Amino acid sequence: MDGHLGMRKISSHCSISEMDDFDLSRLLDKPRLNIERQRSFDERSLSELSIGLGRAGLENYDTYSPGGRSGFNTPASSTRNSFEPHPMVADAWESLRKSLVHFRGQPVGTIAAVDHQSEEVLNYDQVFVRDFVPSALAFLMNGEPDIVKNFLLKTLHLQGWEKRVDRFKLGEGVMPASFKVLHDPIRKTDTLIADFGESAIGRVAPVDSGFWWIILLRAYTKSTGDLSLAESASCQKGMKLILTLCLSEGFDTFPTLLCADGCCMVDRRMGIYGYPIEIQALFFMALRSALSMLKQDDAEGKECVERIVKRLHALSYHMRSYFWLDFQQLNDIYRYKTEEYSHTAVNKFNVIPDSIPDWVFEFMPNRGGYFIGNVSPARMDFRWFALGNCVAILSSLATPEQSMAIMDLIEARWDELVGEMPLKISYPAIESHEWRIVTGCDPKNTRWSYHNGGSWPVLLWLVTAACIKTGRPQIARRAIELAENRLLKDGWPEYYDGKLGRYIGKQARKYQTWSIAGYLVAKMMLEDPSHLGMISLEEDKQMKPVIKRSSSWTC
Repeated sequence: MDGHLGMRKISSHCSISEMDDFDLSRLLDKPRLNIERQRSFDERSLSELSIGLGRAGLENYDTYSPGGRSGFNTPASSTRNSFEPHPMVADAWESLRKSLVHFRGQPVGTIAAVDHQSEEVLNYDQVFVRDFVPSALAFLMNGEPDIVKNFLLKTLHLQGWEKRVDRFKLGEGVMPASFKVLHDPIRKTDTLIADFGESAIGRVAPVDSGFWWIILLRAYTKSTGDLSLAESASCQKGMKLILTLCLSEGFDTFPTLLCADGCCMVDRRMGIYGYPIEIQALFFMALRSALSMLKQDDAEGKECVERIVKRLHALSYHMRSYFWLDFQQLNDIYRYKTEEYSHTAVNKFNVIPDSIPDWVFEFMPNRGGYFIGNVSPARMDFRWFALGNCVAILSSLATPEQSMAIMDLIEARWDELVGEMPLKISYPAIESHEWRIVTGCDPKNTRWSYHNGGSWPVLLWLVTAACIKTGRPQIARRAIELAENRLLKDGWPEYYDGKLGRYIGKQARKYQTWSIAGYLVAKMMLEDPSHLGMISLEEDKQMKPVIKRSSSWTC
């Protein structure tokens, strides 16, 4: 391994043809398109890598001055070569490789944490689907796809298991939250044990696992140019089983997915039940990813694609219209009338203006916006959730204008959302009586800790990807430099506590694998922005609903 980096520079732009820039209205009439292998970053149109760049495009990637748009100042240390290898990169690779899990001699994932000090293992010795995603991206960017392929196949095999919680049988398409490998040194056998939620805190099935699996399958396909895995019968069936769970008809009046608390990265009771932004954004991205990989060589395939197309149209309109919040929209909600009836109602969800929390009026800048946490009848959760907003940018659920507005918000509210350690998983923290009611007095989710306003280094890769896509790499550089001040010295913690993220989390594990992998992915994407193509989808130019509300036009 190379001493200072431990990684090889490769091109990841094996684009899944024109599907990243697809036209849904014409999709059903198109023949399947082939992947174009290993085109270099220089050969691709820069417009394929970014949206809404304005005057700050990737053509100025190394020289862009951030002082103009928001008065955002870059630290003096940024004057050194941004891609100069940092000493902690080698340590990160060494730690990541120590976390590898093997099954019958083949690497199949990475454990959640290699905590050398903690005596209580709990489930940190398992391979979590969501946790493995940044590890998988790091290996793909480093030209090591085999572990990712092994992981995809192994979890696909686990999907086929019968899944029960007590006497209730789960849906066939449910993917595991995690699995572990039991080694028997006497019999020299390896055994897989999967958790589909029956062992999780609260016994909640992981809604996000299936979405991450589809997103990772697309990333593997784009990185390697290997169509055979995605087009195999088993992967085609796996995708359809996941989508069947999500696209089935019921009593829903919205295109969003109704979920229980604790069904995603926020896997404890935190008041996200209903239609959480994280799940909706991942759902949208998984639908678009599956659309680029599903075969239409039979009636079942064509029907599945048709259902996806219809859902994407409805979901994008719903999210962009009702979940989006900026200064103008906040003012409109503040002036809402209530108890409206009929199709002409403006306040469609009958939200009571007095329910708007005081903090959001100060938090909302004049220029900027974000997708709020949840929208359901008579309820709007105005909290900021980082993962959902970053995925909204990467999947193009956010319009170009909305994507830029999210970046404007991060710049304008840097102390609140980034502080001294990127990135706040949610903002603000809930406390006092509200904390007791919403979390059930959860001792782990106290104010400004863990999911309740804690700072999670793993989110660094998502915000970096969003920054590159929107042509704002200076934001990512500053965030990475903040992380480099502490992460290695602190032993790669799982999360940080406090309003500014100054303190290592009170129950944070050390050598948390996705903290390590998230840092590596962020560094590699800044060094070679063509890697962005693995986890970014361009806007569908034909799917632009007419939104009468403000969309925070920032150009």
